[in-house]
Amino acid sequence: MPNPRSGFRIVVAGGGFAGGTLALALAKLAPKTCGVTLVDAAPQSAPRARDGRGLALSPSSKNLLDAIGLWPRLEPGAQPMTSIEVTDSPLNAALRPHLLGFAEDVADGEAHAWLVEAGALLEAIGDAVITAPTIELIAPDSVETFGTDAFGTDVRLASGRTLRAALLVAADGKKSRLRDQAGIRCIGWSYDQMGIVATVAHKRPHHGRAVQHFLPSGPFAILPLTGNRSSIVWTEEADKAQDLVNGAPDVFLAALGRRFGHRLGEISLEGPARTFPLSFQMARAFVGERLALVGDAAHVVHPLAGQGLNIGFRDVAALVETVTETARLGLDIGSATALERYQRWRRFDSAFSGAAMDGMNRLFSNDNAPLRAIRDLGMGLVDRAPGLKRFLVREASGATGDVPRLLKGEAL
Repeated sequence: MPNPRSGFRIVVAGGGFAGGTLALALAKLAPKTCGVTLVDAAPQSAPRARDGRGLALSPSSKNLLDAIGLWPRLEPGAQPMTSIEVTDSPLNAALRPHLLGFAEDVADGEAHAWLVEAGALLEAIGDAVITAPTIELIAPDSVETFGTDAFGTDVRLASGRTLRAALLVAADGKKSRLRDQAGIRCIGWSYDQMGIVATVAHKRPHHGRAVQHFLPSGPFAILPLTGNRSSIVWTEEADKAQDLVNGAPDVFLAALGRRFGHRLGEISLEGPARTFPLSFQMARAFVGERLALVGDAAHVVHPLAGQGLNIGFRDVAALVETVTETARLGLDIGSATALERYQRWRRFDSAFSGAAMDGMNRLFSNDNAPLRAIRDLGMGLVDRAPGLKRFLVREASGATGDVPRLLKGEAL
């Protein structure tokens, strides 16, 4: 196990997508004076429940995973998303006219995104953490409290152990205990909607095409997985979603089929469908005294564009670059100056992305005929503007603005 100077230790609380990836990136790329300790509540030796949810990794997120050695493991099971089709119609419409498409807007051999199964990504992160010689893994355990002074922070674990660190990173989810202890408040609201996620098998190939149907109750996304399979992300009114998932399987499959359509042939479910409540949440600050928030601890956005994970990976890349450059100068990685740089880098981008997702959900989750006509006209105009479409593709891929080097495929 690493035994660095306590003043350069980084403690990461939470070993999920953001926390695990952050620990791996810091251990691989930060100066060796930075010791990395990952505290995770889940026993690392316990088998993980299979999670077949499809996660859309942007090209920028792929670059990050490649830089830390995870992409070669994920690539064989990753499905390139080579085209996107957007429609807007009532549920009972006989036809779903094509309004907006993205097919020719990526270079040959590239993709708009890569779809991986959530379970496969978590397994890859967990296995890499366990075998990383420069990560001190403490699991199962959790951070209970922390107290800071001018030179560091004392991190107290549920097991009774105390760690001395220069920086504590809260990657402990949207109900972050550490964020609350730091007195960082959030703004947010519930959408009174539920997300239904499931994996569907179908008879015909999808050819890498993703479909986003905007329906009055909320967006319905079909995301291509490997083989003749797709992941669905179905936004529905909260009460109706629970009734559908908890009701008779044939009733659920019939409702799913009406939304899925017949283009890919007969469909069947692979495993159970699951629901989760949809909400918007944004921390008023992304940093505290010797504390940085990443992932869902900092922000939770509507899943309609599949950007939540990618926004979290942008946090990871920005924090790794900030810590690495600060440590190379021999400066305090947990100082207010270093953390303020991270906050400036990430908070506006996260708020902008969250507001965009919120606005799109509110614009499209209704059955107002005049409003539908206006938004359909707008999408049609975008479809005829190649320059604007290329900008939207770059924005969704995380390639605009002040992009951390890891997301651009550049070395630190």
